[in-house]
Amino acid sequence: MIIDTHSHLNFKAYGVDRDEVVKRNLENGVVCIDVGVNYKTSKSAVDLAEKNKNIFSAIGIHPSEINEEFDKEKYRELAKSKKVVAIGEIGLDYYRNPDKEKQKQVFLRQLDLAEELNLPVIIHCRMAFKDLYDILKTKKIKGTIHCFTGTWQEAQKYLKLGFYLGINGIIFKFDINETIKNAPLEKILVETDCPYLTPPLAGAKRNEPVFVKHVIQKIAEIKKISFDEVASVTSQNAKELFGI
Repeated sequence: MIIDTHSHLNFKAYGVDRDEVVKRNLENGVVCIDVGVNYKTSKSAVDLAEKNKNIFSAIGIHPSEINEEFDKEKYRELAKSKKVVAIGEIGLDYYRNPDKEKQKQVFLRQLDLAEELNLPVIIHCRMAFKDLYDILKTKKIKGTIHCFTGTWQEAQKYLKLGFYLGINGIIFKFDINETIKNAPLEKILVETDCPYLTPPLAGAKRNEPVFVKHVIQKIAEIKKISFDEVASVTSQNAKELFGI
């Protein structure tokens, strides 16, 4: 089993062939966590997960979607599904959205929901490390930093808080080799962020969960260990964090 801890199969990029993509996951032993970015996609992620044994879901409002009101009751209702394993994708993004205060308010409310439901969080961070860290260090919450691209010094701060680092196809664009070399494998999760960040060796424009194997292979090369070890340990990490 390989676990892709961050996919967006609920997006319209899969509107024509979503069933075929899901079938490929099953045939290749790939389990994925399908992640919402607003209420509509969160609900779609839950619906998709409930129909497929190899898919789980995360629900939340992405920082670029904060014009949507965060209705805690609606999200609490979605979270009643046993296939919901996290609150996400939530966080701070000062690159896409300059409204820092509103982002913080929505983020804090979603962290409160995660604490209330005892669910881990899937965190998005872009150009907002200090504010994000200052918030997370005040919380007793577990989760993962999705699409990690920071420095090793920044990674260490997250690791000390108990967070995992989500590694995906961004490693083929940004040099985060130092972080991957130094971070304990037991604190790394693999993900695709599909339909985005397609690994070059995939030979396709659109990313999908089965291509997570290329991320695993790259991590194995950087850490000088086997593909099987990376696949096994990162899958176990996902099981432990998300209760899969």
